[in-house]
Amino acid sequence: MGRARRARKLASAAAYGGGGIAAAGAALSALGYGVIKAEGALARHVIGGHLDEAPDDDGLYGAGPGTPVELVVLGDSTAAGLGADHAHETIGAIIATGVAALMGRSVRLTNRAVVGAEAADLERQLANALEEVMRPEVCLIMIGANDVTRRIERATSVRHLEVTVRRLRALGTEVVVGTCPDLGSVQPIRQPLRTIIRRWSRDLAAAQTVAVVEAGGRTVSLGDLLGEEFTREPGTMFSRDQFHPSPAGYARAAAALLPSVCAALGVWGLDTRDRAPEPRRGEGVGPVAVAAGHAVKEAGTEVAPTDVAGQSRGPRGRWAVLLRRRGELVDDRVEFDLNQPA
Repeated sequence: MGRARRARKLASAAAYGGGGIAAAGAALSALGYGVIKAEGALARHVIGGHLDEAPDDDGLYGAGPGTPVELVVLGDSTAAGLGADHAHETIGAIIATGVAALMGRSVRLTNRAVVGAEAADLERQLANALEEVMRPEVCLIMIGANDVTRRIERATSVRHLEVTVRRLRALGTEVVVGTCPDLGSVQPIRQPLRTIIRRWSRDLAAAQTVAVVEAGGRTVSLGDLLGEEFTREPGTMFSRDQFHPSPAGYARAAAALLPSVCAALGVWGLDTRDRAPEPRRGEGVGPVAVAAGHAVKEAGTEVAPTDVAGQSRGPRGRWAVLLRRRGELVDDRVEFDLNQPA
């Protein structure tokens, strides 16, 4: 079964409250649950217990006339900024600073992300945020890694995310979701768990994309964003626990997310407008599940809802546009094929 088809089934199961696909079941049977459990325990031992709390990055960023732009951040330890040394080094703070600079207005950041959070915690985080901000202009969500490492049913995880996105969109809030990162790129996780966890995390990321776009939000694939840098410069890109990003790692992740946040807000900047896709950059329009399958293969890829000939849906579901906004992209990408599954 291809990733696009798995993503559709997982998202459908989430929408209708059913159980997800036990995609890893056969692999667990073949490799042996004991081996996977032992490797998982070793990985948790290696990556845990080396960091304190995430810095408190709530506050006002930038300056300018008018009321501040309200930015809410929800999610797990990455959204909270665990591994950053100072408040201004978190993803939320970097994005708030960037939006403020481009808009010429201050940005008020309300971060309710919690270290160790799963998708099931998002609704409570949102409720906490809405006690302070009635109608955020944009919400950034980063979730999924803990759902993978704790083997949470993926359809359940996706359902919690989709409910949160729909509630935000009902408020008129723009939503950008950084999908589940490819945990197979984290060095302390050994084989055979690395191969299994790579498939789990990428399948979850694809299903998240389908659900979020169906709910009216947009996603940015985090994929193996720090994979190559980790191998080349592990002491620079990752924090002391070898799992969470360092300030340099957070800056790179924020750079991938900032253009999409700006596009959601309609902020002018370098490739931040909602433009027509460019096939030479591997961009295109197609069914959301196909776009989701392609997006997980390359970090920094955005998937957002769109219309074709005035219609939001086609024979294979919601139409979506796939864009690659990162500036270092070359011009010899393979064209995004609407009819070719990921």
